[in-house]
Amino acid sequence: MRLSGLSLGLLTVLSACAVVTGPQKAAPNLGLTVPAGFQVTLYASGFKKPRLMALAPNGDVFVADEDTGQVIALLDRNHDGQLDSQQVYASGLNKPNNLAFHGDFLYVANTDGIVRFPYASGDIKASAAPEKIVDLPGGGLHSSRTVVFGPDDRMYVAAGSDCNVCEETDPKRAAVWVYDADGQNGRPYATGLRNAVGLEWFGNTFYATVNGRDLAGNNTPPESFYVLRDGGSYGWPYCYPLARNVPQTWDKAFGKKDQAYCDQAQPSFATTTAHAAPLGLAFYTGQAFPAAYQNKMFVALHGSWNRFPQSGYKVISIDPQTGETADFVTGFLKGVTTSGRPADLQMTTDGALLLTDDSNGLIYRVSYTVK
Repeated sequence: MRLSGLSLGLLTVLSACAVVTGPQKAAPNLGLTVPAGFQVTLYASGFKKPRLMALAPNGDVFVADEDTGQVIALLDRNHDGQLDSQQVYASGLNKPNNLAFHGDFLYVANTDGIVRFPYASGDIKASAAPEKIVDLPGGGLHSSRTVVFGPDDRMYVAAGSDCNVCEETDPKRAAVWVYDADGQNGRPYATGLRNAVGLEWFGNTFYATVNGRDLAGNNTPPESFYVLRDGGSYGWPYCYPLARNVPQTWDKAFGKKDQAYCDQAQPSFATTTAHAAPLGLAFYTGQAFPAAYQNKMFVALHGSWNRFPQSGYKVISIDPQTGETADFVTGFLKGVTTSGRPADLQMTTDGALLLTDDSNGLIYRVSYTVK
């Protein structure tokens, strides 16, 4: 959905923020709503389309700016919760969506493949040209790609479908593949995932956010969250979930396979409103938030484009044990007016959460202030 404009409060703040700054104190929470004891401040601005982030070994945060083709390092070297500076680490990339640090490399998920740069702790400028290690189908209806590493030191790569509902001809689409860290020995890991954008290993469990099919009504299907298993089939395009922890439903309109097939598809462990578009996720393992938030999964809901009333445009928390969800950051959607689109979350070394807004080119910082 096209954004209908910034709220007056946010416009007031942004007019004073033409360059990267630290937290803004003039407008508490920037018009956003968070639970008692939390605050939202503006951490960084001036991006074109900031997408997913990654924490470097030394505590720097890197972000992929999709529309500029850049990877940018966000530096807070004195650890005071305010941005010292931002540095362009690499440019000339092809619609980068996310990043991963592993071993002596920084990996970047471009729309047409995975590249990597040699990385030493503290680097703020790439020391060599990128090495392409995995080819992926570029562009399409879902053009973002995601790369993460598991506890097995292997690389996991997601690519979304090229359509709303169809049988894909390229096996790398609508799937997660697993590779060696150098891009060799790739094979399908999980299939039937229409558009898995957020991937995260938490301990030995592999989690994914998935964008469900469009044009099936305001409330069908709910957006879903899955535990990924080696060899698992997650239903698309033949099935879709109606609720968590129950068998998926056969898509009679598509008309291929049957309910017996869908009974075997992996169920979701949590759901949220249809068309809310879940993107990046982060598990909270810091000590700064209250105990109730420990080990919770936080998800950025990018927001709907084909639903009325709109859905998403917020951050939710999910209990991975029960699948229960709760609002965490709201206020990007007020009535029919939207003022931002959350894209990803990243925990910092001081226990705050950074939140990208890819429609306004901003990064927020969510912190707990009650001592």
